[in-house]
Amino acid sequence: MPTAAEPMPKHEGRWLTGGRVYDQIAARLRARIATGTYPPGSALPSEAALVAEFHVARTTTRRGLALLEAEGLIATLPGKGRVVIGDGSPDGPLYRYQMIAAALRTQICGGMLAAGAVLPSEHALRREHGVSRNTIRQALAELEHEGLITTEHGKGRFVCALPR
Repeated sequence: MPTAAEPMPKHEGRWLTGGRVYDQIAARLRARIATGTYPPGSALPSEAALVAEFHVARTTTRRGLALLEAEGLIATLPGKGRVVIGDGSPDGPLYRYQMIAAALRTQICGGMLAAGAVLPSEHALRREHGVSRNTIRQALAELEHEGLITTEHGKGRFVCALPR
């Protein structure tokens, strides 16, 4: 973000107008990420700050941020806000559920848990990692969202076949 000492570039000082303004917001933030104004691991300004800067509605700002998140440039981390990511994962310490999901992901992708294999129970994973049931469920939800595991009600969680 330009400080009082360094003026905002001329093209960034203009108000956003026209159709699909959220694309323009995403383009400006994308450029700032590319130039290092927001380096990997840094938090983006709050939605309220972006609304004030771009003179747009909060929904418009959120749509622009959603584009960047879909591109893998930023991630929303609970308690941290929207953070710039570099190589596909946030810099700095990950949340516990992300570390557990990463360990299970490694086992699945490495073949230690083959397609069709039953995942350990929530209780077994809680004991192994020393965390709450909600933390385990968050990790498992992340893997299910990625299509690596599936849940069969009353039977458990199973490893899905990996795409070739």
